Amino acid sequence: MSLRAPPSSTSSSCSLFPLCPGLHSASRARLPLSVAFPTRIVRCSLLQDQVSVNGGAGSRVSDRNELRLGLPSKGRMADDTLDLLKDCQLSVRKVNPRQYVADIPQLSNLEVWFQRPKDIVRKLLSGDLDLGIVGLDIVSEYGQVTFDILIRFDILKCTVLLTVTQIPKYGIFENINSMDELARMPQWTAEKPLRVATGFTYLGPKFMREKGLKHVVFSTADGALEAAPAMGIADAILDLVSSGTTLRENNLKEIEGGVVLESQTVLVASKKSLVHRKGLLDTTHEIIERLEAHLRAVGQFTVVANMRGNSPDEVAERVLSQPSLAGLQGPTVSPVFCKRDGEVVVDYYAIVICVPKKELYKSVQQLRAIGGSGVLVSPLTYIFDEETPRWQELLGKLGL
Repeated sequence: MSLRAPPSSTSSSCSLFPLCPGLHSASRARLPLSVAFPTRIVRCSLLQDQVSVNGGAGSRVSDRNELRLGLPSKGRMADDTLDLLKDCQLSVRKVNPRQYVADIPQLSNLEVWFQRPKDIVRKLLSGDLDLGIVGLDIVSEYGQVTFDILIRFDILKCTVLLTVTQIPKYGIFENINSMDELARMPQWTAEKPLRVATGFTYLGPKFMREKGLKHVVFSTADGALEAAPAMGIADAILDLVSSGTTLRENNLKEIEGGVVLESQTVLVASKKSLVHRKGLLDTTHEIIERLEAHLRAVGQFTVVANMRGNSPDEVAERVLSQPSLAGLQGPTVSPVFCKRDGEVVVDYYAIVICVPKKELYKSVQQLRAIGGSGVLVSPLTYIFDEETPRWQELLGKLGL
């Protein structure tokens, strides 16, 4: 791929920190890259699979005794991560809001360090952190050659952000609606390449090369990228998109085939630390179990109702005749004992089922229709499986 800087620009033959594969920058809802000055041009040497940060890709295991978890220091991802941990009964205790270190009382010997997302990835690779929660886009951008060094777990699949190519709706791009059409435009030559503003200086060139664009130059800056085409600084931008509102308000459009990456929040662990640092494997096990069990329970409700019947089997048959009352594996039916005329008798049976939120009211209606009464509804905090699938996956990756 022939990536050239315009003659008037300062060029940088970057040794950028390709650090570790797979995350999403929740600390910035959009990866701010921009039109602010100074702008630097990134040449195609960025495509080299080299790592030169904190001593390279070979992470070390230091002599410290405490375990370290890196969390985003600010932004929406930081808030969402703290809320998630709190919901898992793993609240982060930060005595002074200006401090960058905290702890989680439920996890002994674990320090929480608040860092920029890209620094979390770098410090995982250097051995200064053992675990981190970041975005898949950040791991992919800064850790692209370290599949053997870091291990990733997807934990927030609901917050998917797209790293996409965006172009103006007007001018020469008015009828351009796909990456193929963009690549075939005759305007892009060695003397006048397509100018792309982006913060993804590894993923961007790699993606454009794969899409067949030969004449491209990339610029990065600090600020709102959406303004770059209108200011004449760039022809297109490659940025992180959530709802697309900012995109549309700046007369930009996504194009078909322009999605570089679907990003989400992930938990990342240093493979060397997991193997060699005492206590880390047990702590990681607990974090994974709590996260998985809580995320499985999100949107699920426990529904309890009393129902008259002659036997548990007869009541269970009635409940299972309704499509919304099957629960996870089936309803739990147990006798409700009461005392009448000095004798303990069973007139009612208690039905317990797990119901998704979207089916909740329908399920309550069906329960009442077959004789249910005294219906109680409560949200679930955890749903634990017999064993956590991702824990088994982790042990397999570690060869344990």
